[in-house]
Amino acid sequence: MEDVETQSAWQNLLDQFLYGEEPWFERPIILALAYVVGSFIAAQFVDKLVCGTIHLLAKRTKTEVDDRLIDSLHGPIVKTVVLIGLWFACDALRSGDASVHWVHRTIISVAIIVWLVASLKISGLLLRALAGHPTRFQTVEDRTLPLFDNLAKILIFGFAVYFLIEAWQLDATGWLASAGVAGIALGFAAKDTLANLFAGVFVIADGPYHVGDYIVLESGHRGRVLHIGLRSTRILTRDDVQITVPNSIIGNGAIVNETSGTPQYRLRVKVGVAYESDVDLVRKVLLEVAEAAEAPLSNPEPRVRFRSFGASSLDFELLVWIREPELRGRILDSLNTAVFKRFQAEGISIAFPQQDLHVRSLPDNWTSPPSEDLTS
Repeated sequence: MEDVETQSAWQNLLDQFLYGEEPWFERPIILALAYVVGSFIAAQFVDKLVCGTIHLLAKRTKTEVDDRLIDSLHGPIVKTVVLIGLWFACDALRSGDASVHWVHRTIISVAIIVWLVASLKISGLLLRALAGHPTRFQTVEDRTLPLFDNLAKILIFGFAVYFLIEAWQLDATGWLASAGVAGIALGFAAKDTLANLFAGVFVIADGPYHVGDYIVLESGHRGRVLHIGLRSTRILTRDDVQITVPNSIIGNGAIVNETSGTPQYRLRVKVGVAYESDVDLVRKVLLEVAEAAEAPLSNPEPRVRFRSFGASSLDFELLVWIREPELRGRILDSLNTAVFKRFQAEGISIAFPQQDLHVRSLPDNWTSPPSEDLTS
């Protein structure tokens, strides 16, 4: 039955073309063919106009991204104009309302798919271009490129599906409800992974530390940053032990970056001397030790600070600058050794905790114990 109706429709179109009362140039089949042919011609014109304008603007830049972008737009522009011509050609045929709506929805669906493919290609091109300039776009880097690329593809694909549903006038309530339930279940199942993932993005975007920096975490871990990933950060300690710390832990704690801005690091050498020591001599000796050592930097100059009156000592602190935080242990060892030797040579006593016991009075009936002959 349907085949008979289809043959009847085509027969009517042929009869109108051959024996219609309208002039030949107003007949539906001629108008439809004119729209189709005109769309191909217009497609070439619009393509040259749009891409040519963009190409003139692209000459002002030094990058190749805009040229690749123009190449990606040629196909979608031509196909879109041709689809518009097919739309008007369908209207010119004056077919039934049901068939016209069906053809229109098909044309819209094809256009959505065309721009879906083009958008996926363009988004990848732009993200790779952003990743190629880490100094200007710190969030998008080589290690975060897969994340942003997948997110962009998901968003583009989601919009495409939404427009397809709208084009065919389907009820998307059930699909949206199912997607919401699946999203909630996935969020609970992978909450730790997602926490590390988002924390990694924030660490890269905020930039509290970079690869090569020497950091101290709130947990007490201290070392040089080897790698910053989306899930974790790897640190190499002074014991040559590699520690992998989840980004969620780093994002929720305090971070001390000892090489932020400059790799120089101020080293503090604490020393306590006896109360009878000559303060000026102690200060002089400490400065001479710092100036004689090769490791500390001469600029900024070493300094000596008399910090406090301790319980058993006068507390001094020698402040020197070193090139890198990693040298702290070795230089502190050499400075402590040099200070101890100079103090011995100068007769300066290094204080140690001690207590004096003073007896104010003895009981009246107290007698000294008999002495014992230790030689017997």
